[in-house]
Amino acid sequence: MKIDRRQLALPALALGLASIIPAAFAGADEDAVAKNVEAFRAAQAAGNADGIAPLCAEELSYSHSSGALDTKASLLDGIKNAKYKWTTLEYKNPTVRVVGPAAIVRFNFVAEQEFTADGKKVPQNLAILMNWQKQGTDWKLLSRSATKL
Repeated sequence: MKIDRRQLALPALALGLASIIPAAFAGADEDAVAKNVEAFRAAQAAGNADGIAPLCAEELSYSHSSGALDTKASLLDGIKNAKYKWTTLEYKNPTVRVVGPAAIVRFNFVAEQEFTADGKKVPQNLAILMNWQKQGTDWKLLSRSATKL
């Protein structure tokens, strides 16, 4: 059996392209997740529950550094009825890693909240882990965990 180099080149080219295409989509997905993370941060800083709602999965599990756990409904209710405002809120050194239909996001949450009753200011310095899930064409926050630093 005689094999021509051209016959070998086409499958090798196709295999090479197949390995590049998922990486290109991962970059687009990472950008989309990063955009949603920033939208979440901006809405959180503003105390805007309506801005956060479309970014969250219905199955949301949201864990605070205190150990308190929120569902999507209780998180949004807590934001709407907050007894504090954020004076600063930064997500420092964020990383986004897309793994199939999931994305792992980590960052340092550095903020200060001011309580409306007495004006007391409380600094926050937390390590955050967020898990985002691709639902249809949208990335939704599925879970969040916080650890005090």
